[in-house]
Amino acid sequence: MEVRVRFAPSPTGHLHIGGVRTALFNWLFTKHHKGKFILRIEDTDRKRSTKESIADILESMEWLGLEWDEGPYFQMERLDIYKKYGDKLLKEGKAYLCYCTPEELKERRRKGAYKYDGRCRNLTEEQKREYIRQGRKPALRLRSPSMGKTILDDLVRGKIEFENKVLDDFVLLKSDGVPTYNFACIIDDVLMKVSHVIRGEDHLSNTPRQVLVYQALGLDLPQFAHLPMILGSDHTLLSKRHGAVAVSQYKEMGYLPRALINYLALLGWGTPESKQLFTQEELIERFSLEHVSKNPAVFDPKKLEWMNGHYLKNSDPEEITDLVIDYLKKKELLLGKIDPEKKKWIGKIVETVGERLKYIGQIIDYAGFFFTEKIAFDRKAKEKFLKKEIKPFLKEVKEDLSKIEPFGKKGIEEAIRKELEVFKIKPKIGAQAVRVALTGQTISPPLFEVIELLGKEKTLGRLEQAL
Repeated sequence: MEVRVRFAPSPTGHLHIGGVRTALFNWLFTKHHKGKFILRIEDTDRKRSTKESIADILESMEWLGLEWDEGPYFQMERLDIYKKYGDKLLKEGKAYLCYCTPEELKERRRKGAYKYDGRCRNLTEEQKREYIRQGRKPALRLRSPSMGKTILDDLVRGKIEFENKVLDDFVLLKSDGVPTYNFACIIDDVLMKVSHVIRGEDHLSNTPRQVLVYQALGLDLPQFAHLPMILGSDHTLLSKRHGAVAVSQYKEMGYLPRALINYLALLGWGTPESKQLFTQEELIERFSLEHVSKNPAVFDPKKLEWMNGHYLKNSDPEEITDLVIDYLKKKELLLGKIDPEKKKWIGKIVETVGERLKYIGQIIDYAGFFFTEKIAFDRKAKEKFLKKEIKPFLKEVKEDLSKIEPFGKKGIEEAIRKELEVFKIKPKIGAQAVRVALTGQTISPPLFEVIELLGKEKTLGRLEQAL
């Protein structure tokens, strides 16, 4: 049997960390088994589905390298197919038309009904004609069994049983002809020959209804695997209050796709020896559903940041320089064409920042002052280090630096250390005063390298500004 899996997001927002983890597990599973990965856009929520969300899903997956073998398919382009299968179930008596209005259903729920009461199950022809005369448009509901159990063997969670008496005659096709999730995804999975349905645990409650649709159609079930939920650090469902949750946000911040893939693979899966760092080839080779946990996974932004820092540290310096240039251009801190000399200068800045850089966006935190003409002073840093009594020291430092030729690290260090001795100022006070004067902040790469990279003209200008 060929392994065929699908990732089927709803385009109602940005691609979420939880969604892309599901996509990744499907992708790794099919790559491991040399199968097919299908992308399907479930866009039947017409009020909330947007073209922008579709673009975000496609761009995020392409950025991560999760290429699909088939698709993308769009459910709103397949309405005739769902109608055909709905008509089949209606003709066989396995489904029926329901003329209840949304307002009537809402009122019954308000009065405490937790499921549909089946009142349209056995309408007479006369009752149907009266509803039609009233202009009511019917929905199509499945005749669900009220007795027995629906049993599922899940590849992650094992044997699961659902009492049929808690299920209702759920809607397959709405009155406007648009299918519900629990109907459309089954028809699509059957026609796309999906062998394994690998999805989040939040879909587990949908599974018994979907099994009933398979049974009504007389079709074999695929194998199901429900992945553990992803929680925030406070062990509640991952959401915006835990920080960035959209893939596009991590792309914007300057994370590496390979680092994000590595980290997401560990959210609910692992190896017996608890290995942490994997190449893509290793993930494909070692991934299996047998090692997917039943327990929720906790998303730890700090661990992701550490992992991305590891990948940055071990990447080609030129690649990181190019990423920094692209990032600064997007932030409009670099304008125009970057010639080889300027690229070399930016490369030296990246080298000076070194292992402090955990993701590309931090280049502004540690070295943004290199790319602005006039710096903004941190208020606390200015009040603490740029006091009146430090002014004579800074004047002499400026004077000494103006005389250095060539303007290099060795001469810069000698000049500043000389003035620290003359004024009898502790290095942590004097050097910090120079740092704040030049960068506006108390944290930066090593001071003497900063001054050399700023160059004489900009250094003298900023000292004058501080004075």
